[in-house]
Parts: sequence; structure tokens; C-alpha cells
Amino acid sequence: MLTQIYEISTPDEARAVSEIGIDHVGVLVGDGEFPREQPLARAAEIAAAMIAPGKFSALFLTERAEAIVAWARTLKPAIVHLGAAPELLGPAEFAMIRAALPGSLMMRSVPVYGEESVRIAQSYEGLADYLLLDSHRPSDRQIGALGVPHDWSISRRIVGSVTTPVILAGGLGPDNVAQAISVVRPAGVDSKTKTDREGSHNKDLERVRRFNEAARAAARWLDFPG
Repeated sequence: MLTQIYEISTPDEARAVSEIGIDHVGVLVGDGEFPREQPLARAAEIAAAMIAPGKFSALFLTERAEAIVAWARTLKPAIVHLGAAPELLGPAEFAMIRAALPGSLMMRSVPVYGEESVRIAQSYEGLADYLLLDSHRPSDRQIGALGVPHDWSISRRIVGSVTTPVILAGGLGPDNVAQAISVVRPAGVDSKTKTDREGSHNKDLERVRRFNEAARAAARWLDFPG
């Protein structure tokens, strides 16, 4: 069971979260188009503090493909994560970005809001290395960061209809991640809002630790139900 934590904003957080054993350590990167984006120099400092085997995942919310490619070539993240709304950045643009970045794994956020979500997920088969299923408001230019769960039955259908590894996101924290895993059966789970400190966007390391432990315990239970 992969565990993924976003949005890491300091080198100290990056070091601590990777020491806990989180697999994918996520940083929101950009030029200020979206709130809380880390500029390239700062993102590089944060990434440098991560401890292996944790992987640096760079999340780009913009749909500007040329900017994504340029920034990713500078940062060289293990994972390039694209989070623009599906109508702004589709499979063709995703494939172009992937071709320009052969050294990185590619993750695509998929908005979970109805039947259309299944088709969107399937459109990235053979293109993405990971799909991240997240909550979404159709009016948003980006997917996720709402801090609320979505309809897990749709996510379960997506998991059953694609071969691409699926990471489940959307309002997950230490208290509900085991239930989410039991319902959806994803390859991994993601947390942002529910592992933040109350009233801030800084990480609560105890919540991160509990999230990681709960996810891995749930995965063990599912593998060995007896």
C-alpha cells in the first residue's frame, strides 16, 4: 500500500515525513498562479531534504504544458503529477508532456463526481503510471484540495475498470483511511487536509504517522483476512 502526503512546504517537513516512511512526498510547484505554490528554488530545497526511499512528487496545477515541462526538467522529480481540470489538460497534452519527460513517472489526477469520472480515468490507460482519484467541484480549474471525501463506490468502479495503479485521495486522514481502503481497494492512499495542523497548511507529523500506520495495517488485514 503506497502512502502519499501533500503539500510539503519546508525542508524540515520533507525530512520528517520521509523519515516516517511515506512513499510519495508531494510538493505543489508553480509561479503563483495558484495559492501556496512553491517557486522552483524553494521546491528544490524541499526535495533535497527528502530521505530515500521516499520519492519526490511535484504537483503542477497549471494546464500550461510548456511551463510544466520546463519546471520538471529543472527539478527532475521522481513523479510528475498533473492536477489541472480535465477540460483544461486532456490525454493528448498529457502524452506530450510525458514524451518530453522520459525520466519521470507520470501521475494524473482524476475528478470523481459522477459517471463521467470512469470514462476520464479510462482515457489515461497506457499513458499514466498512476491515477489519483480526488474530490472535485466542476467550477474549479484544479482537481482536489477540498478536504472532503467523494463517492467511494465510483472510485471502486474505476479501480476495477483500469490496470493503472490508483491512489485514492479526498478527505482521507488517520480516522477514515482504513475504511476507504476496504471499500475502494486502491494501490495507494493520499492525504493533505486531514494531516495538516488545525487552522494551517503545515503538516501535523503525529497525524501523518497515524495515517501511515493505519493505511499499512489495513492493507495487511486485507491481504491476510484470517
